[in-house]
Amino acid sequence: MWRPLQALRKTMPQRLFGRSLIIIVAPVVLLQGVVTFAFFARHYDTMTRHMSQGVAGEIAFLVNLVETHRDPKTRTALLDMAARSMGYQISYLPGQRLRLPVEHRAPHISYILTYVFDNQLGEDHPFSSRVIGRYVDISVELKHGTLRLLIPAERVFAGTAEVFILWMVVSALILLAIAIIFLRNQVRPIERLALAAEAFGRGRTVPDFRPRGATEVRSAAEAFITMRARIERFLQQRTEMLAAVSHDLKTPLTRMKLQLAMMDESDAAPLIEDIVEMEHMLEGYLEFARGEGGEAASDTDLVQLVRETCDAATRGKAADRITMQWTGEFILPVKRHALRRCLSNLIDNALKHGTHVQVSLLAHGSDEQRFIDIIVDDDGPGIPEARREEAFRPFHRLDEGRNLQAGGSGLGLAIARDIARAHGGELGLDDSPMGGLRALIRLPV
Repeated sequence: MWRPLQALRKTMPQRLFGRSLIIIVAPVVLLQGVVTFAFFARHYDTMTRHMSQGVAGEIAFLVNLVETHRDPKTRTALLDMAARSMGYQISYLPGQRLRLPVEHRAPHISYILTYVFDNQLGEDHPFSSRVIGRYVDISVELKHGTLRLLIPAERVFAGTAEVFILWMVVSALILLAIAIIFLRNQVRPIERLALAAEAFGRGRTVPDFRPRGATEVRSAAEAFITMRARIERFLQQRTEMLAAVSHDLKTPLTRMKLQLAMMDESDAAPLIEDIVEMEHMLEGYLEFARGEGGEAASDTDLVQLVRETCDAATRGKAADRITMQWTGEFILPVKRHALRRCLSNLIDNALKHGTHVQVSLLAHGSDEQRFIDIIVDDDGPGIPEARREEAFRPFHRLDEGRNLQAGGSGLGLAIARDIARAHGGELGLDDSPMGGLRALIRLPV
């Protein structure tokens, strides 16, 4: 079933600028169309009809004049006088007849002439009409010859039509230009606000952003700036608080390690292992708290970053366990250290539970939105689909099957997803073609 409203929505522009332009221009263009139609249907046709009636009456008068004055000299003198007063070119051709069939190429005057001849002359007077340049050529067949008249076209047709159409077109173009300039200035602040919000969501800075445009747009921009400041302040306070907690806890842990060092090694070994694990947990908590951190985004070669992360993960040993695949260049503004930490968590987990790991980079998307995928595949046991989202929960360890946080604090995947989302992207888990787990980081370009 055809639904006009849905069809209209599909044909409407998707951008605010295009829709606003239609809202402003469409009513004016519609009004101009109605006015133009009214002008041609009423004014132009009426004026042309009245003008044609006047000319037809004058032609009927000349026909009567020729037929009632048979003397050639008198007839010629009268026709010359009429030509001067009327502005016509008049000639009488004795003995000449019109070619049949008679042509009527000036429909307005032809229709009126037929009506006037029938009512005023009462006799059948064949005539032809055609437009020659700026004149209307009318030939009327009489009893003893043909009366030919060259009448200026402006005496027969209303001459304001072209001027009126030109004025309508020019005024529409001027209106369109003004509307485009005005709307562009009004929409640009909204676009800047959207770009600033998108950049902030991707962890990028927009240092030159400030409120502009209409009052409502300025209010929205100021609210965004306030919100951004609050979020940044919250993240800063969270990081500082946990850093302080980590520092305060490390001091007694260090003293405990010194005291245990003076104890018998066999008795102190289990306690030292517990202290080392506590230090590792503290580092994990602090790393998770940093999240989006204060690091600024910068253009980074992702291929080089992935290669460095893979080298660090193998530390020069068993480097053949990791392979890389990519085609082309992958340059993207990212927080380099944060993204490296994200990749390191995923690669370390893959190496821990698989014998071979493959890291791939892939670019895809449309002209409007493109993405870069960083894919980490392994041949380990994988994670059941029903428990994949559970693996992202902070401080949570899987009880059975593949445990991505084995020996850790349960924050590896949580930190990785937090970093991916801080770049405006996402981290997801899926089945790997290698038989294990696939971790996919999707970053917007």
